[in-house]
Amino acid sequence: MREYPVGRVLVASLHQGIADVLPTRLGFYENWLHADGLRGGTIGEAPLYAVLSFLRQEGEAYHTITARAGRYAAEWTVESMPPLQRAIVKAAPGWLRKRLLLRLAGGLVRMSFRRSRASARIRRGTASIDVRDSIFCSVREPVDHPLCGFYAAAFTRLLALFDLDHRAEVVACRGTGQPSCVLTIAL
Repeated sequence: MREYPVGRVLVASLHQGIADVLPTRLGFYENWLHADGLRGGTIGEAPLYAVLSFLRQEGEAYHTITARAGRYAAEWTVESMPPLQRAIVKAAPGWLRKRLLLRLAGGLVRMSFRRSRASARIRRGTASIDVRDSIFCSVREPVDHPLCGFYAAAFTRLLALFDLDHRAEVVACRGTGQPSCVLTIAL
């Protein structure tokens, strides 16, 4: 059995984001994000790299689609949690809920792309999340703007779903030439 590093949540959320923002171009992108691959979880790296490369050529639509996909991924991740786990996280005191959600955010990163990892630390009321090997930021040449809006939107939405009104900001991106992607959340 072949192991696919690309998670269903990432592929499905990107597909839905493209359908929402560029419905007339969806047929083009479905050459790589086809229904059989979505159902079976068999979309590989190469097709996903192709989709992301073509999306970057769409201009501002790239940022809109990836942000929307991040929000979908967060919502679907929370919906797939067992109800007891959701209830425990919601009932936890604020300081513990933040830590549990940072851990859940790391899980979302791994579920999206198996080689990606996220490590978080909280210092002086600010969470710093280091995302290594982001598939969004794998580019041949550095670009002039961050490409990891998917994670910023996903983390922001994840916190909002558990009644925490905090915003994730991208402070460094591997796509712009930095060693890794770093996001911060003022807690």
